[in-house]
Amino acid sequence: MKKTIFYHDTDCGGVVYYGNYLKFFEEARTLYMQEKGFSIPELMKRGLFFVVARQEVEYKYPLQYADVIDVSTKILEVSDIKIVFENIITNQNGKFCTKGKTTLVCVNKAGMPTPMGVDVKSAMK
Repeated sequence: MKKTIFYHDTDCGGVVYYGNYLKFFEEARTLYMQEKGFSIPELMKRGLFFVVARQEVEYKYPLQYADVIDVSTKILEVSDIKIVFENIITNQNGKFCTKGKTTLVCVNKAGMPTPMGVDVKSAMK
């Protein structure tokens, strides 16, 4: 996923605010799932909701206003109820900037862990 860093993504020093990396990861995960044929609203209609159970972020090099970044996404692990994503962010020069590891758990409307379905699990492998 390509993305331009806008002023609203940064702090007063023109550096991306640390919490905004989580938004970048979320956007990339959503697009990844769409590319695999699953829209979040359609999964929700099926009673499948994905919640973040764990988040790790490693900040190596700052992103700044007007940078053009690439957020790559891959799956590290899939089980009946969870998906572990890895996101790596590089800047326009190809420099490694940030890495995130996000564990999503599939839950039902009551918030209880539930199997995501064979079709979703297979597509995410």
